[in-house]
Amino acid sequence: MTTDAPETRPSRTKLGRALMANKTLTAEWASAFAAVPRSAFLPNLMWPYDMTAGRSVPVSRTNAPEQWHDYADSDMPLVTQWDDGNHAGSEPGAVSTSSASMPSVVFSMLRDLSVQAGNKVLEIGTGTGWNAALLARRLGAENVTSVEVDPEVAQAAREALTRFGLPVEVVTGDGALGYATRAPYDRVIGTCGLRDRIPWEWIEQTRPGGIILAPWGTHFSNRDALARLTVAKDGCSAAGQFTGPVEFMKARAQRLPALAHTDYVPNTVADGDETSTRITEAEFIGEQFTAQRFVLGLRVPGCTLVVADKRDGARPVWLYSLTDRSWACAMFRDGDTARVWQGGARRLWDTAEAAYGWWVDHGRPDHTRFGLTVTREGQSVWLDSPADDWALT
Repeated sequence: MTTDAPETRPSRTKLGRALMANKTLTAEWASAFAAVPRSAFLPNLMWPYDMTAGRSVPVSRTNAPEQWHDYADSDMPLVTQWDDGNHAGSEPGAVSTSSASMPSVVFSMLRDLSVQAGNKVLEIGTGTGWNAALLARRLGAENVTSVEVDPEVAQAAREALTRFGLPVEVVTGDGALGYATRAPYDRVIGTCGLRDRIPWEWIEQTRPGGIILAPWGTHFSNRDALARLTVAKDGCSAAGQFTGPVEFMKARAQRLPALAHTDYVPNTVADGDETSTRITEAEFIGEQFTAQRFVLGLRVPGCTLVVADKRDGARPVWLYSLTDRSWACAMFRDGDTARVWQGGARRLWDTAEAAYGWWVDHGRPDHTRFGLTVTREGQSVWLDSPADDWALT
């Protein structure tokens, strides 16, 4: 078994103490953390995201082993693949498509999964294999199944798990289909961001009373929340509240294709109807981990938000409908009332402004006050109680 001598690295000891201090690493998972270092599942070349610089940077284990290990032992996301594998060289690619999540996120999700001895777990999105290894250390490799859509990523994880002595069954396939061969499962955990729907197959393959945990959101933005659903006794539904904000790479089958602006606005915004709004730029855009954009996605279905760069004190914010060619643009200028243009059958700005007002009127609720109910027929979201729900369309 390869341990990569984690006990000799002060950086890993520091990480463990920090995770215990912020209560993301609980006593139940402490031994798994100690025994299974993230470094054993990382490639020789990886791209940590430098949050200060706001960009990914290449780090090679061959050329800079101490720096590589410091990043491996950090509470930082690490990109391990670009452009679905169609990438060469050490510089970052265009789109990050596989990664090792922040340890604080990994252990907070494992905490929320609430596994018990003997549980069978299905993981969707193997990635490096580290999360599967932690589960296998706790439950036994025979009780863990992991599905990965990318053949090369799956094979690398399979080899790392075997090399480490935790031969989890890694299946190459579409995680949205689950893996019926080894069902039923007591727990299902997704490590990729879902858009608009939790696959019904996951619920079918989970025992009544079992838990499904997955990042979920809408195409309105990249902001996700962690849905923790319990499958009903009759197996005909699953429901539960969100535990907090997260942001994951999106499931490949649910990625939003690139939109062409000129398909919506072939000429200029002057072709739309002009109004104005007293909502400020800061109010509408919100901060990174507030619930605002997440909630707007719940209240403005079938829409995506594009926040353009700010230039000379002006920032255009665009809304594009995903069901027709309706659009809206709010032009925020420092010290001035924002001008708004909108066109098409859907009055997207009016709807978004009303959604923002709804959020404010309800006390600016955070993610944890919202919940999700899934049936075979569809999904609905709710605030505080499933009795106060509305369908997602």
